[in-house]
Amino acid sequence: MNTKRLLLLNIIILIVLVGGGFGAYAYYNRTVNYLTTDNAQITGQQVTIAAPANGKLTDWTAKVGTHFSKDDQIGTILSAATGATPTTIPVTLPTNGTIIQSNAVKDSFVAAGTPLAVAYDLDHLWVTANIAETNINEVAVNQDVDIYVDAFPNTSLKGKVEKIGLATAGTFSLLPSTNTTGNFTKVTQVIPVTISIDDYKGLQIVPGMNVTVRIHK
Repeated sequence: MNTKRLLLLNIIILIVLVGGGFGAYAYYNRTVNYLTTDNAQITGQQVTIAAPANGKLTDWTAKVGTHFSKDDQIGTILSAATGATPTTIPVTLPTNGTIIQSNAVKDSFVAAGTPLAVAYDLDHLWVTANIAETNINEVAVNQDVDIYVDAFPNTSLKGKVEKIGLATAGTFSLLPSTNTTGNFTKVTQVIPVTISIDDYKGLQIVPGMNVTVRIHK
């Protein structure tokens, strides 16, 4: 009986050692060969469509989810100066895009510059990953990247580092941190890194989705 217990104990110890070895190797492999962060999101070029003139919005076809090409007309504004003949002014999209938000109401009066809708080119999205300043020296343009979208955990995407930010993300904050007292606590800053997406693989990714990226060193 003691021999069997000793054999079982040895087997258990061997399994623990082997498992620990594999775990240590996997950790070493991840830290040496990859830089990983989950501080990243799908982003793209946001386009705001604004009213080009004061007047009545006599037509509006920009429904949420509708795709338009550059210079397509999505509405009209009937505008008239005092004593002048009313003029119909078109509302157009400045670039290819899909309407993701529409604030306009047909037959309402709008002022020049009023935001009417927001569009994104959903065929040309990318990832913005915020990399700690202490790790940014490990990132270079054209490095391969594995992209994991939280909404689609069973599919990974491929991409490349396209651009490394020239300032920290906090630089553009509306309320930048300032030290007004004698006490100072250093906070590690993050630098935005732009990552292209090679192929969506049929996934319906949209701006704002959370992702995890693994940059190949």
